[in-house]
Amino acid sequence: MKMNVLRTTLIAFIVSCFFASAQEKTVLFTVNEVPVYTNEFKRVYNKNLDLVKDDSQKDIDNYLDLFVKYKLKIAEAKTLGLDKKPSYLREFGNYKDQLAKNYLNDNKVTDQLVEEAYNRLQTEVDANHILVKLEENASPRDSLLAFQEIQKLRIRAINEGFDVVKKDIHNGRTLFAEELGYFTAFKMVYSFENAAYNTPVGEWSAPFRTQFGYHVVLVKDKRKNRGDVTVAHIMLLDKEDSEDNQSRINEIYKRIKQGEDFGALAKQFSEDKSSSSTGGQLNTFSAGQLSSKTFEDQAFALEQAKDVSKPFKSEFGYHIVKLIEKHGIKSFSELAPELKNKIKRDSRSKVINDKRLEGLYNKYNVSKTTPDLTPIVSILNDTYFSSSWKIPADFKGETQLFKIGNTVFSQHDFAEFLLKSQRKRQAKVALEKLVADNYILFVESSLKIYQEENLENENEDYAQILMEYRDGLLLFDLMETEIWNAAKQDSIGLQQYFALHQDNYFYDVRVDAIVASSAKKSSIKKVAKMLSSNVSPDTIKAQLNSESKINVSFIEDILDANHQALPKDLKLETGVSDIFTHNDAYSVVSFKSVIPKTSKSFKEAKGHVIADFQEEKEKEWMSGLAKKYKVVINQEALNQVKEQLK
Repeated sequence: MKMNVLRTTLIAFIVSCFFASAQEKTVLFTVNEVPVYTNEFKRVYNKNLDLVKDDSQKDIDNYLDLFVKYKLKIAEAKTLGLDKKPSYLREFGNYKDQLAKNYLNDNKVTDQLVEEAYNRLQTEVDANHILVKLEENASPRDSLLAFQEIQKLRIRAINEGFDVVKKDIHNGRTLFAEELGYFTAFKMVYSFENAAYNTPVGEWSAPFRTQFGYHVVLVKDKRKNRGDVTVAHIMLLDKEDSEDNQSRINEIYKRIKQGEDFGALAKQFSEDKSSSSTGGQLNTFSAGQLSSKTFEDQAFALEQAKDVSKPFKSEFGYHIVKLIEKHGIKSFSELAPELKNKIKRDSRSKVINDKRLEGLYNKYNVSKTTPDLTPIVSILNDTYFSSSWKIPADFKGETQLFKIGNTVFSQHDFAEFLLKSQRKRQAKVALEKLVADNYILFVESSLKIYQEENLENENEDYAQILMEYRDGLLLFDLMETEIWNAAKQDSIGLQQYFALHQDNYFYDVRVDAIVASSAKKSSIKKVAKMLSSNVSPDTIKAQLNSESKINVSFIEDILDANHQALPKDLKLETGVSDIFTHNDAYSVVSFKSVIPKTSKSFKEAKGHVIADFQEEKEKEWMSGLAKKYKVVINQEALNQVKEQLK
């Protein structure tokens, strides 16, 4: 999954830098006589103005050089036949299907659903539910029995109470009675969400069906959404080989309670490298956004700005959290794009799909009236329900059922649809009903397929993006084949490259040190004196700290010279340093030893070696492509482009 995300991201980046459709017929340059037009280059340039630092001719020339190299790579990819590879065609097809979904639906319906979702996000619902489980394709008889059962259970819950019914019926297989807690929009399937939000507090909903079966919902409470929160934290990682971090986090907490600055302590001790330099402050988040529910609960439990939590343990380590600010729900304009994406993945999509089909019936003038399907019924038999039915050899089925555009769909086309749709162990129904139900599916499927196949001609924006991805994917495959994988697999070449450039790969200076810090200069003076006498940190803490007050804290480890606890101008030499102020505290360092700059082995440097080797290999490869393909620049057209881009 991660590789797929990375692949898509790289493709999108490549495309955003280089592609645009060619409509203007002024040729800017040719690659082996294949023209590239000025309009394409101008669109690419204007789309990426952040890559151009000024309006000078040099900038445009440099950008043109990048663009020519891009076109050389595309030419090479096609020469190698990468655009004919089954894997390329398959992945492009998958992307095309995904992209089409963004252009096939009624935007008005989507906008209505976005507005509804936003309104519901203002409120959290606390609910219990009872479920009678039922398969989606259950028979009418089984569906009726399940509906009757949920009606009975609803009446019992109203009269006897939820807890009584839960204790009596919940088995976790066919019958469920569960307390759901608070939730908001998108946390449940859409039909369930509708029932919860439309039922008053204290009441049971009417029975309703989801893909899981029949439900009833008791709405216990509705409250205002907690919104977003901004906090800072101090974190000590939970590592087996670390010192007692639980004890350390308690020490830090005592120093906070003593009045020391939270941000200063975060800078000194927090092991969350992404936030320690900013005093521990994290990006604003909402409920459910973080991967740690424990951390979220602690953050939202803080009431007033500057409130600090007690130390607690999450899945990642030990924390202390300080509330900076609580925020309400974002504005509609801020949230709308995110909500729209969620709706496309949510069960709300059925509403969108139904509206799309209604539009397609009208757009292509296809009647919803069912034609005479007796000839189809007559060729079916019970073998259909065991997935062994075949279309009779003498069935011609030439009669037209409906028409989309210039495409005619006949009885035989419908028979082929039925042939592909049959599946083993499907529930038996009357053949007339089976044919009638499947005819609707056949028409709707045909409408969708026809629209998708013609979308490139009907929607210019879709056509452009599709072409962007087509070339971007091709370029990705080329680079992967010619450079990235080739470099990784060339073990001899990598070793030789490392041998020639070994001086570039090293560990910088490190120190084996004890760093002491305190809010009081008098305390750190005592520490410095004791460190000079080789007194251990544990002994110093025992003398200077107490259960009620922490005067000094220590870091004892092998540290990089640029470690957050060490100022940049600190002289690194064995012995005890002078007292200095850093990160809003007084500190002193006892350097046990200074580990000089050390060369890395090939194994230690391999990641960097591969990256550098790939870069050198690509330069050589591009030099070869420049010789292989003849590029002719139309200087007059280039001059015009420069004037226009100014």
